[in-house]
Amino acid sequence: MRILIAHNVARLALAWRDAITTRLPQSTVVTWPEALDDLADYAIGWRPPEALFQRERRLKAFFVAGAGVDQVLTMRSLDPRLPIIRLEDAGMGRQIAQYCVHQVLDWYTKRNAYESQQQNRIWKPLPVGTPAEWPIGIFGLGRLGRHVAQAFLSLGFPVHGYTRSARSVEGVRVHVDAEGTEKALAAFLGASRVLILMAPLTIDTRDRFNATRLRHLQAGSYVINVARGELLVENDLIELLDSGHLCGASLDVFREEPLPTDHALWRHPGVSNAAHCRSHADSRGSGPNRRKNPRLRIGATRFGCRRPTTRLLDGFTNEPVRVHV
Repeated sequence: MRILIAHNVARLALAWRDAITTRLPQSTVVTWPEALDDLADYAIGWRPPEALFQRERRLKAFFVAGAGVDQVLTMRSLDPRLPIIRLEDAGMGRQIAQYCVHQVLDWYTKRNAYESQQQNRIWKPLPVGTPAEWPIGIFGLGRLGRHVAQAFLSLGFPVHGYTRSARSVEGVRVHVDAEGTEKALAAFLGASRVLILMAPLTIDTRDRFNATRLRHLQAGSYVINVARGELLVENDLIELLDSGHLCGASLDVFREEPLPTDHALWRHPGVSNAAHCRSHADSRGSGPNRRKNPRLRIGATRFGCRRPTTRLLDGFTNEPVRVHV
């Protein structure tokens, strides 16, 4: 078997190469742009170059080394019949949950206010709230979204989840919106004090959170985006922060990356920025799968494969399948 690794971060490409070689010692594994003795059977990577799909015309599947597939599906040279497979978790759920919980606890405990008081030598106890006053709303209840939900439930926070397909998540008030109506979304947002964006980028989710929809959040709410920057209209977010309707935002993803140095989000006092770094796929695979199967076993959701991509991506309705390489 011939496997090609194409990752936009060189050290991660090498990490994937070494991990795959260890798991599949009978296979030939190289990193892009190195050529194999023949065309590759499979490719694994993140933000691969367009040239990969122009050269490798006999791929049986492309594995995305992360949760997002939009970076691949927009490529013009991509064969629409090629199965595109993304990781379900690979350690990312735990990392994203830690990031979201850390940020919410900062707001909940008024850490910034106390730091300001310390700098000004002010001794002033602030009102103490309860988790019940901080309902968490998770937009997108896929595997990663459910992981985040469980993290907050374990700390006593009420959790609401928005999904387009019927599903039950223990302890979560699930808002099922099969038709994608404004009324259902408004009800979900109105029940949330912290909105966490966890959904993929699709035609339906692009620019979904503009000023009109964000105003459905409770006054004094917060926004966390760990999905894709294009879900959130950044100028509208700033407008609602300035108006006081929103109290803060924590962003790990942006519409343009790297974020331009003159962008207002760098300077806004209510915004905490990261650099699209709050989760990364573990090239060694997810824990349970490492122990159960000595071969490379990847939990994945499959897109494409002779079916219209937009239909498969629409509404977060994809079901996980197990893929063995």
